[in-house]
Amino acid sequence: MANIKKLEELGVQVRRDILRMVHDVNSGHPGGSLGCTEFLIALYQEIMDYSTEFKMEGANEDVFILSNGHISPVYYSVLARSGFFPISELSTFRKLNSRLQGHPTTHDNLPGVRVATGSLGQGLSVGLGIAQAKKLNNDDHLVYTLHGDGELQEGQIWEALMYAGANKVDNIIITIDRNGRQIDGDTKDVLSLGDLKMKLESFMWDVVVCDNGNNIQEVIESLQEAKAHTGKGKPVAIILHTEMGYGVDYMMGTHAWHGKAPNDEELERAFENLPETSLKDY
Repeated sequence: MANIKKLEELGVQVRRDILRMVHDVNSGHPGGSLGCTEFLIALYQEIMDYSTEFKMEGANEDVFILSNGHISPVYYSVLARSGFFPISELSTFRKLNSRLQGHPTTHDNLPGVRVATGSLGQGLSVGLGIAQAKKLNNDDHLVYTLHGDGELQEGQIWEALMYAGANKVDNIIITIDRNGRQIDGDTKDVLSLGDLKMKLESFMWDVVVCDNGNNIQEVIESLQEAKAHTGKGKPVAIILHTEMGYGVDYMMGTHAWHGKAPNDEELERAFENLPETSLKDY
C-alpha cells in the first residue's frame, strides 16, 4: 500500500529540485517537468520492477524510456531520489562536463538512461524494439514510455502506434502527457489531436484515462489498471491529464513556462507554494 503523504512530500521536493536546477543555469524546461512529477514518482516509487544496479540491456526488469526528453529535470530528480546516482549531482544540471545534460544522453553512462532522447517522436519506436526483444528473450517484464501531447504531431509516432497494434505488442504501456500545451501555444491551436482516445482505440490499443494526473493516488491507480491490461493481445496507452507548471501558481494555465527558467524573484515566489521538506534540497 502506497504511503500517499510520503509520496506527496517527495512531489514537493522534486518540484523544488526542478526549479532550482533550471534557475541555476537559466535554462531548461520547468513546465512539463512540474506537470509530470506525480507520474515519474508513481512509476519509480510504486509501479516499476527495477534495480538501481544499472545494466544498460535492462534484462529481467522493467524499462522506462522518456521520449519527451526535454523534461529531463523531473527525470533526473526522480532518478537521483530513487537511488540511481547521488542527489548532490543534481547541482551539475546543464553544466560543462556534467552527466545531466539538457536532454538525457548515454555517452556519459548516467545510470537510469538507456537512450538519448529529445528528438521528439522516436521514443515509442525504441520502446517497441525493447518490448519485442523482451518477448524474444522470454522476459515477462514491461516497457514504459512517456510522451508529450505535442509530440504526437510527429508522424513517426503514428507509424509506431499502428505497428504496435497490428503486431499485438502487449507488453508496453505508453503514457501521453495530455496537458494541452506545447512551446508555441495550446495543442488545439497548433495542430489539434481531436479525440485522442478514439484514435488510439482505432489503432487497436487499449486505453486508460487518468482524469487528474497531478493526483498521486489517481496516477498509481491508472498505472495499475494499465498493467492489468497487458498480456492480452493489445498494447496499452494511458492518457494522463495534467497541468503544465503544476504546483506553482503563476506557471499554471499557460504555455509560457514550457522552456523558460525563473529568475531569482520568481524562484522565491515559487517556493511560497513549495515549502522546504524533510527530504532537504541538494
